[in-house]
Amino acid sequence: MARLFIFGLGYTARRIAASLQALGWEVDATGSAGNVDFDEGDAVREALAGCIHVLSSVPPDRDSGRDPVLDTYGKDIEGKRLGYLSSTGVYGDQQGAWVDEHSPTGVGRRNARTEADARWMAMETRVFRLPGIYGPGRSALDRVRDGRARRIDLPGQVFSRVHVDDIAAGVVAAFRQDAPPGAFNLGDDLPASGNIVTEYACRLLGIEPPAMETLEEANLSEMARGFYSENRRVANGKAKRVLDWRPRYPTYKEGLASLLGAEG
Repeated sequence: MARLFIFGLGYTARRIAASLQALGWEVDATGSAGNVDFDEGDAVREALAGCIHVLSSVPPDRDSGRDPVLDTYGKDIEGKRLGYLSSTGVYGDQQGAWVDEHSPTGVGRRNARTEADARWMAMETRVFRLPGIYGPGRSALDRVRDGRARRIDLPGQVFSRVHVDDIAAGVVAAFRQDAPPGAFNLGDDLPASGNIVTEYACRLLGIEPPAMETLEEANLSEMARGFYSENRRVANGKAKRVLDWRPRYPTYKEGLASLLGAEG
């Protein structure tokens, strides 16, 4: 029976774990929802010893820039079939241009993430670079209903996104096929501005969209301002070719409509 060890059983990794468990895999994991304590080294190493496949969804530390998984258990996972959930933020601002897995990294605001991405790549890892993630409980629908949705007046600003279940499908495909190591962009087929997505969510809910604001009027946090400072479209062709992966939700329209329908 195939077994997977996950470092960091968070929002996305839980969907991956559930998908593999439905296929008969056994999954051990650290994190608040996991069954192994990250700081219990003996327990982690014992679980790792029984696994061929390892996935990390743990981001680098924001202050130190260090990757806690590689720094603590790097030697223990050498030679295993590795996966890492990274970010398309490693591509930086491309002024709306398309990027793919051959595009340079390290030119964006997430230097720690870029360094972690490079370290995992050097270990013959399948590195899944993810754009904005949405899904149940974490979508434009929830932000609109909670009064947290914003429309920022930034003409031409666009970014990619992906439904959490499409991430799970891509990662599962890579592990089941023993895909070659390297980077894979998992994003949908239609990069779009945040304003368009918010407006569509409002139409689905029958709610008037929030007023348009300038970046200064929005008074965003430093992290949010950094997000809006980047503008790119992420190509997903490699994942389609190599993994035979197709997003079940190719655009935000199918994704949001599905989420609303699942709510009954």
